Amino acid sequence: MPVATVIFDAYGTLFDVAGAARRAAAEPGGERLGTIWPKLAEDWRRKQLEYTWLRAIMGQHADFAQVTAEGLDWALEAAGIGDPTLRARLLALYDELPAYPEVPAMLEALKAMGLPRAILSNGTPSMLAAATRSAGIESLLDACLSVESIGNFKPDARVYALVTAHFGCVADEVLFVSSNGWDVAGASAFGFRTLWVNRAGLPVDRLPAGPHHILSDLTGLPALAAEG
Repeated sequence: MPVATVIFDAYGTLFDVAGAARRAAAEPGGERLGTIWPKLAEDWRRKQLEYTWLRAIMGQHADFAQVTAEGLDWALEAAGIGDPTLRARLLALYDELPAYPEVPAMLEALKAMGLPRAILSNGTPSMLAAATRSAGIESLLDACLSVESIGNFKPDARVYALVTAHFGCVADEVLFVSSNGWDVAGASAFGFRTLWVNRAGLPVDRLPAGPHHILSDLTGLPALAAEG
């Protein structure tokens, strides 16, 4: 069955989640981040994801904006930084994360092929609207689907079901694209065809389901989608 719809995770897949810390470190007032910004970005991202999983298990949902702020607070404290102005700037920059360089051309190619393109994300609708607008890719997407409509985070199967409900398709017509191995595993278990964007060259996660395809970036995605 040919691919009928291409669905993207947002953070880490289309948007560079290290971009906020990297930009803040280069701005006046960000000197304290110096050479530690990569570690701060890594800690921030790790805690952000851990908090989504733990809140899902505990049944204590909070939206992704709150979880992102809580992850940053942990990372800043771990780095010994207590600067409310810098904290506010980092959170503002998170709404302006840069897209990876190949993203606009890749989305343009999929659009030219007539394939619907959408985001499925833990992000809130307002976060996704800000990020897609800032990155200049808003017009290249047909929808931004947020977990807030069900009140739980990935990899809850109900999140992936948002795609089939929105597009009126069956699971194996969907090519789901993510840089997160655990997200790919959840999508594969749901029945999507999956592509893991393995930018860091990591091993495949030892989970019950895995990726159907692996690429090092998104450049080759249109050709893969054309193959069905």
